Parts: sequence; C-alpha cells; structure tokens
Amino acid sequence: MGGQGTTGRVTRRRAHTRARLLQAAFSVFAAKGFGRVPIEEVCEAAGYSRGAFYSNFGSLDELFFALYRERADLIAEQVSRALAADGPEPDVPAAVDRVTEVLLLDRDWLLVKTDFLVHAARDPDVARTLLEHRARLRQAIAGRLVRGRTRLPAVLGDADGAAHAVVAAYDGVTAQLLLDRDVTRARAWLGQLLTALLTDGSGTPV
Repeated sequence: MGGQGTTGRVTRRRAHTRARLLQAAFSVFAAKGFGRVPIEEVCEAAGYSRGAFYSNFGSLDELFFALYRERADLIAEQVSRALAADGPEPDVPAAVDRVTEVLLLDRDWLLVKTDFLVHAARDPDVARTLLEHRARLRQAIAGRLVRGRTRLPAVLGDADGAAHAVVAAYDGVTAQLLLDRDVTRARAWLGQLLTALLTDGSGTPV
C-alpha cells in the first residue's frame, strides 16, 4: 500500500513538472522563437534543473512537439464543441462566431504555431504529424457541415472541400494578425470570410 502511495505521488509530481516545463517553454518560445531558446532558459523559466528537463523530455525538439500537440489537441476539441453547439437547424453565422472566437484568442499560440510550421517544413516526420493534426481540425469542420446538411457553394465541392477552404482562410487571416496585432479586426475579417464561403453572403446557407 505504501509503495503504491509513493508511486502515485511521484507520478503526480512528474506530471506537474512536465506541465510547468511546457508552460514555461510556451512563454519563452512565444517571446523569442523556437531555435533561439536553449534548454537552460526553459529550465530557468520553469524553476527546474536540466535533470528535471531530461527526466521528461529527450530534447528541446521533443518538448516543442509535445507543446504543439497539447495546444493543437485543445484547439481541435474547442472547435468541435463550438460546431456541435448548434440545434437541429444549421446556423452558419452563429457557428462562425463561435469558431472565430476560439481560433483567434491567443496571438502567442500563433507565433509558436508558425515556428512549428517552419520547423515541420524541414522535417518530413514532423510534417506528417502536423498534417495529421490539421486533418483532424478539417474533419471536425466537415463533419459538422455534413451533420447540419449545410448547403455549400458549388465551387467548394463537398464538405471536405469546404473544410479546406475554412482552414485556408484561417491561415491567411492569422498571418496578417501576426503583423498588425489587431485581434478584433482579424476576428471580424475571418468571420466575414467564413460566412461568405459557407453562405450566400447574407448569412443564409446557399
């Protein structure tokens, strides 16, 4: 019994250490960029030693990937919940409002995500995993369009095509957001783009 209790405490402590390292890494990566931050700086920001770092991660790349996966999974879940909040009749403008609110909350995340995209472009293994996460996001969007029997503009083809268009619009708007730092404008612009993509422009599904 005592051994099990000790194991439980060690497991919780290890999870806490890992979480603090990820949180600290997120802050320093957002401020300085991945590739410009040594392990020592992440450890200092988290209040841990290099030993604590290496007991949780084999390298800075591994930590960076864990950080991306954690945030990407959270956002995919938030988008899924936002899309699932509709009633039986699709309300595209309302769904667009909920999704843009989720997707544009955190400029720091956009900085880290952009760093990860550049990193993945140079590493085929990382790129495959990034593509899997982006596919999950598109599947959540396409699935909601299918369940709501949303009528889509012919140019988009099917729900999967519409989901690709939604993600492409998000990528374009967030690239501008990184430069002008105007979250309110970016959210409004993305909402207008998505509403135009998925409706006749008036908010009524085509």
